Amino acid sequence: MNWFENLLWSSSIAHSVFIFAAVISLGFLLGKIKIFGVSLGVTFVLFVGIAAGHFGFTVNSEILAFVKDFGLILFVYFIGLQVGPGFFASFKKDGLQMNMLTCTTVLLNIAVTLAIYYLANNVSMPTMVGILSGAVTNTPGLGAAQSTLEQAGSAESVAVGYAIAYPLGVIGIILSLLAMRYFFKIKLDKENETLHSSKDSDIRQPKLLTLEVNNPAIFGKSIMEIAKLFDKKFIISRIFTEGKLQLPKSETILRQGDKILLVISGSDVDLITAFIGKNAETIDWDALSGENFEMRKVIITRSNINGKSLGSLRLRSIYGVNITRVIRAEMSLLANPNLTLRVGDTLVAVGAPHAIDNVAKFLGNSTKKLHTPNIVTIFTGIMLGILLGSVPITFPGIPMPVKLGLAGGSLIIAIFIGRFGHNFKMVAYTSQSANLMLREIGITLFLSSVGISAGKDFVETIVSGAGLQWMLWGAFITIIPALIIIAIARLALKMNYFALMGVVGGSYTDPPALAYSSNMAGNDIPAVAYSTVYPLAMFLRVLTAQLLIMIFV
Repeated sequence: MNWFENLLWSSSIAHSVFIFAAVISLGFLLGKIKIFGVSLGVTFVLFVGIAAGHFGFTVNSEILAFVKDFGLILFVYFIGLQVGPGFFASFKKDGLQMNMLTCTTVLLNIAVTLAIYYLANNVSMPTMVGILSGAVTNTPGLGAAQSTLEQAGSAESVAVGYAIAYPLGVIGIILSLLAMRYFFKIKLDKENETLHSSKDSDIRQPKLLTLEVNNPAIFGKSIMEIAKLFDKKFIISRIFTEGKLQLPKSETILRQGDKILLVISGSDVDLITAFIGKNAETIDWDALSGENFEMRKVIITRSNINGKSLGSLRLRSIYGVNITRVIRAEMSLLANPNLTLRVGDTLVAVGAPHAIDNVAKFLGNSTKKLHTPNIVTIFTGIMLGILLGSVPITFPGIPMPVKLGLAGGSLIIAIFIGRFGHNFKMVAYTSQSANLMLREIGITLFLSSVGISAGKDFVETIVSGAGLQWMLWGAFITIIPALIIIAIARLALKMNYFALMGVVGGSYTDPPALAYSSNMAGNDIPAVAYSTVYPLAMFLRVLTAQLLIMIFV
């Protein structure tokens, strides 16, 4: 059995890979266990790594450092690619209010952290940053802080504080939501009743609406003329007029009694109904279409379409096909002519079957092409992220130059590639499953590395009594800002409770809180709010964790 002992305790490559594989697989299995309906998920890999390190299962320090940094880069880079397209759009309309609440939450978390740091006066800032990252359940912040700490030449670790604070961080967010629900005596059925009249329910998802034209002010006017009179964006998919089904064009004239199928933002349904006519939902458009028209989804897979506007393709005038919606990252968008298209977008097309076939050939519509990752974009982005993260930036009052680090640089570059990459002919599309898989590989490599390196000190910290104190501090950092923000949002802003749950979960970048909120709400309002604030929250968490290390270490 010497070979097995060598595998467990030697410093070979086989030993390192074996330890990583064992820690990650066991961590994933244990992370699925739910306690009171909440599981720690992938974060349990950190605790298994700590256990491995405590019992002496070590890995060569150079290999450990490489795996940790490379895993962190993969994780934050693919998060950036995912949130990039919606990052800047999240500052518009109602999203601005939600993101202001997120900024306030981040500042309050930092304020509580600094208050504890100065009042306790017996703990280092790296430890406090670890506790902060665990309390707000933000692993990229942990990685950014650890990377910055190493750049400063410190051997101290932030992982122990993170591991101690994380479990109560997950539970504390959910407990805060429950506490405020009972404090404000919120009734979920009442929230559902008022959902559609609340501005918090303004989900900018297109809705299908069938109307009968009976407003004399628009009789005899073309669709283009009507669009100029009505300041809201809408698409007319099909028209039933004089006993025939027609595919509308901009010059098509609307007459009294015409039945039209529109695609419009959900918040504008009442306005356009009052403007055009009365509801006519009894129309069966599929039955009317017969063999002459059909609705089909077409995927953009040709790289030369990437970055072009929908209107510039002239699909209606050239092929006689109407595009009513664009589905991107599981979100449905109104087919505005000015909308910039990306590889991976799915267009909802209406027209004659042969015409849609031609559009499909033009756009590519080959799912096989989407299965091939865009390796050049991925590694070019990582290279640029490392370059950006390595640039020293000098600020007055800070003794050492500030660097964004591996995490900050990679995240910023990925966000910009996700949003603006098409302008530089960079195809940033990665399938949802591929993005998730690479992120999971990255975060598990990072967490296992951090856990193994921190394991030897973890139990001693808990036994000495400091760990219990850190756990209490983490609970303060989690719960106090959450309760303040919930009170402000509910009392001053009158925010719908479902949207509020998503804002709090997104501000803490906490997937378990989102899962809990979605199950309780029974609708997608928490998910929409979560995705609105998540990009900014992730960016601020990573940046502020580094700044605290730079300023106080």
